[in-house]
Amino acid sequence: MSKNIIITGTSRGIGFELVHLFASQGYNVLALSRNAQPVNNLHFDNITSMAFDLCNQDDYKKVETFVINEWKHVDVLINNAGTLLNKPFTETTMQDFEQVYKTNVFGVAEMTRVILPFMKSNSHVVTISSMGGIQGSVKFPGLAAYSSSKGAVITLTELLAEEHKESGPQFNVLALGAVQTEMLKEAFPDYQAPTTALEMAQYIYEFSLNGNKYYNGKVLQVSNSTP
Repeated sequence: MSKNIIITGTSRGIGFELVHLFASQGYNVLALSRNAQPVNNLHFDNITSMAFDLCNQDDYKKVETFVINEWKHVDVLINNAGTLLNKPFTETTMQDFEQVYKTNVFGVAEMTRVILPFMKSNSHVVTISSMGGIQGSVKFPGLAAYSSSKGAVITLTELLAEEHKESGPQFNVLALGAVQTEMLKEAFPDYQAPTTALEMAQYIYEFSLNGNKYYNGKVLQVSNSTP
């Protein structure tokens, strides 16, 4: 039976590559991002693309309705959507923090909460975090809101795994090092990352299908560089 995969943040970068990888291997994919068009350009019958805003409560209802009507269950949820703010802390307002946390933390929590009832004991929730969210890792000025939000989802994942350890599914988080994506380029125009979006997507693809056999409630540092 073909597996059903939900991926957020699919309009570009790692998310876009993931949609292509899963679809080309015959998996059913629900691709969610604020801009649905790039995925619509991928012509696969097994991709459903939906315009989706993690901060909009009504959009979660649309996803829930789709799963109930079309799939009945979800095998893998990849919380990949994120927003990055590069701004000195003294200029970072409460509204700035709120916007970053709404997407990177509250959105991950709500998406997981909505999809959980449709997941099986061996389903897998994979949340994409950052090396910046790891305690003791190298930190970068300007990323107070972003990196602290990425730390929050690591702890959230540990808590969810504990709360569902008897029933499943499994919850893991991947803390990525620098990957050459549009988001990185916007924040650090001059930095050249050692890993491409496709290379990282291939790792996440494999891990999301098999990693929960070996890990639950764990954060894996997926980085070949500092940062």
